[in-house]
Amino acid sequence: MNSVIIQNTIQFVKETLQNAEGGHDWFHIERVWRNSKLIAQSEDVNMEIVELGALLHDIADSKFNNGDESVGPKMATAFLESQQVDANKIEHVIAIIENISFKGGNQLQKFKSLELDVVQDADRLDAIGAVGIARAFNYGGFKNRALYDPAIEPELNMTKEEYKVSTAPTINHFYEKLLLLKNRINTETGKKMAEQRHQFMELYLKQFYNEWNGKINFEKYE
Repeated sequence: MNSVIIQNTIQFVKETLQNAEGGHDWFHIERVWRNSKLIAQSEDVNMEIVELGALLHDIADSKFNNGDESVGPKMATAFLESQQVDANKIEHVIAIIENISFKGGNQLQKFKSLELDVVQDADRLDAIGAVGIARAFNYGGFKNRALYDPAIEPELNMTKEEYKVSTAPTINHFYEKLLLLKNRINTETGKKMAEQRHQFMELYLKQFYNEWNGKINFEKYE
C-alpha cells in the first residue's frame, strides 16, 4: 500500500472539509477511516481501497450540494487521478462512494464488494450510538428542524427522493434510519460493534420520552 497516497488523501480531505457541518467534517471521516481499518482486520480485502474509500466517501455529500450525487465521485476521481492511482482502484473507490449511502433504505445497491461492506459498516456505525445521536441533533440544528413533534409520525417507507427532502423532526430520524442500521450491517465485526450502540440509542429514547412527558424515573443506568 502506498502510504504517501494515503497521507496526501488525508491532507486533501482535511482541506476540503475544513468548513463542513460538524456531523460530516474531517472528524467524521477520521472515525469512519479508523473503524474501517479495524473491521478490515477480519476481512480479506484490499486495504488501500478500503482506506481510500473511507477517506473519500463523504468528500462532497449530496446533502450539501443541492442533492447532486455526482459531485463527490467527480472530486474523488480528479484527486485520485492526480495521485496516479491505478484506474481499476479508482473505479472501485468511486463505486464505494456511489453505493455507500442509506438513501432511505429502500434502494437496491448496484455494486457489491467486501471493501464496500467494510466502509459501509464503518459509516453506518458512526450514525448510531452516542456519536450518532450527537450527529443527528447537530444536523437537525443545522437544518433548523424540530427536536420532536408528537403530531408528526415517522415515515418508514419513503422513496429516495422523499428521504432526501424530508424536514421531519430529528427524533423521527431514529425510526426512519438509525434504529434500522443494526440489521443492515455486513460484517461480523461490524455487527458486534453495532449491538451496543443500538442498545444505547434505545436507552436514550426511553429517557428522552420520560423527560419530554414529565414522567418521574429514578432508575439508575449502569
